[in-house]
Amino acid sequence: MLKELWALTKARLTDPVTSKLAAQQANKVAASHYQIILKALRAHGPMGKDGIAEVTGLNGAQIARRLGEMHRGGVVVLTGRHVKSKAGRDEREWKILSW
Repeated sequence: MLKELWALTKARLTDPVTSKLAAQQANKVAASHYQIILKALRAHGPMGKDGIAEVTGLNGAQIARRLGEMHRGGVVVLTGRHVKSKAGRDEREWKILSW
């Protein structure tokens, strides 16, 4: 499934070549983020978005976007628990599906 996520395109067939090139670059960045997030979840177990950000160096927006994509791809799931964010608010906890 992860391989399928990496194959996602962010451009339509009717888009100009420049958009298709940008989409290819975005796919490379996304693939890198998937690997970084999975590595963090494997090493540290279930975490919230801010916890993942802290151990990976990615920002919260990058992580939130990738977690949604990974969730739709069947790679990660919500645990049903909440953890505290850096701001002290509740945020959802994520884990690798096979964790």
